[in-house]
Amino acid sequence: MDGSQDAQFLLFTLLSPMKPENVNVVLSNSSKLGAAPAPSGVLTVSQLTARIKHSIQSAFPATVHVVGEISNFKRHTSGHIYLTLKDQTSELAGVMWRSEAAKLKFAPKDGLEVVASGTVEVFERAGRYQLYIRKLEPRGVGALDLAFRQLREKLQIEGLFDSRHKKTLPMFPQRIVLVTSPTGAAIADILRTIERRYPCVDVFVYPVRVQGDGAAAEIAAAIRTVNANPSQLGEIDVMIVGRGGGSLEDLWAFNEETVARAIFASRIPIISAVGHEVDVTIADLVADVRAATPTAAAELAVPVMDEVLDRLRSQELRVWRAVRAKVELGGTRINGVLKREPLRDALAVVRRREQIVDELTNRAQRSLATRVHRARRTLDAVEPVVQRIAPHTYLLRTGVLLRDAEHALRWVISRRLTGYTTLVTDHNGRLNRISPANRVQRLAEQVARLGTSLPVALAQRLTLLNQRLASQEALLAAVSHQNVLARGFSITRLKKGRKIVRSVAELTDRQRLVTQVADGEFESETVNVTQRELFE
Repeated sequence: MDGSQDAQFLLFTLLSPMKPENVNVVLSNSSKLGAAPAPSGVLTVSQLTARIKHSIQSAFPATVHVVGEISNFKRHTSGHIYLTLKDQTSELAGVMWRSEAAKLKFAPKDGLEVVASGTVEVFERAGRYQLYIRKLEPRGVGALDLAFRQLREKLQIEGLFDSRHKKTLPMFPQRIVLVTSPTGAAIADILRTIERRYPCVDVFVYPVRVQGDGAAAEIAAAIRTVNANPSQLGEIDVMIVGRGGGSLEDLWAFNEETVARAIFASRIPIISAVGHEVDVTIADLVADVRAATPTAAAELAVPVMDEVLDRLRSQELRVWRAVRAKVELGGTRINGVLKREPLRDALAVVRRREQIVDELTNRAQRSLATRVHRARRTLDAVEPVVQRIAPHTYLLRTGVLLRDAEHALRWVISRRLTGYTTLVTDHNGRLNRISPANRVQRLAEQVARLGTSLPVALAQRLTLLNQRLASQEALLAAVSHQNVLARGFSITRLKKGRKIVRSVAELTDRQRLVTQVADGEFESETVNVTQRELFE
């Protein structure tokens, strides 16, 4: 096969083993490619890449379907998806633009086997062919089923399905909001059921789309709006969110994450009524109560009026019987009380109390008279004794005694004061003799004498130290290496490292040395360290 034929062939490998009937790509031979013969001469890289791109575009249909396992999956910040499809022996790079990636219902990840549909083209800048994916589906399971399972696992891990978050429905709601399509059969069933069971409740309808693009956003926005504006509707008690039956695609709006999170965040209890009894959506799992059908949702939301009235009548009867029993028991007790003596003749009780008061008054008067008589007799007995004592004479004698005692006390105080004055004078003289002021004066005179003699002593000591220092300097100069060098000696060091040479064993041939003498340094080089003769 020559070079022109090589340029017209394209090797295409399916990315997983497939049966012949499952292969949607048919390779044409070189005679059907229709590529022009290669021109003579040398091709540039761009020209060769353009020919390969033309060959690929003409060799394959507009859409190819490739089965493979995802690896190196990456979602770029721009929204584009980059991945590699692989099987046991080959790999194929793939790209999915943001507009197509936004339509995916499931989350691609490494290790997932998928069917990718798109166009095989050449990425000229990198010089490689890759699959531009327009549609991506999981193999063996529908995209919606996989997306449902992925979202359910995610929300279950976050706890959105936990029963502890479920709110209780009110027993007798007054206002209910229906979030559903105004034209569907579900709203008619719900309104008819509520009207039949509990016609006294107020029902509001929030119209939304329940299928198609944008339906999930409308449902979530409706739930949030009702929760954000409760006062305008008069405090909503229950919210019913749902629609009638349909396929998985028709019910998919209730499997969107935005709807699930709006239901979970609602402070109003929500009944989810989506589809038929066999249909289970994410909204059913997150809602406070799940109804099998829209009709069942209405039955769960409101009680039966007749049953409520029957219960009220039964309770009324029980209350009436209890009140009548209480009244009868109270009447019996009152009759028993009225039969008692104090209540039969209340004035008799008062008369007895008045008699008791009269008896107590008489007893108090007799006791007071007795005490007054006894006090009078005691005073009569004391009066002669007081007259014999003559209190005024006693007072005169006591006054004379007090004056004598005062005179004696003044004389004792005078003597004691004189003695204390003499003692204080003696102590004052002793304090003057040992006063700190005298001691301070003596210490000041001693400090003055030291101030005169200390500079002289310091000057003598400094002179002695200077003499010792001069002697030490002379001794140090005598043993200094400079004096040794002046006597004809020298110091030899290695130029590198400035190490002093103390032995020939430390030297090698061609080694640079620095020799220091009394008036300077000079540099030399070893010629033969093994030379035994000093002079030639």
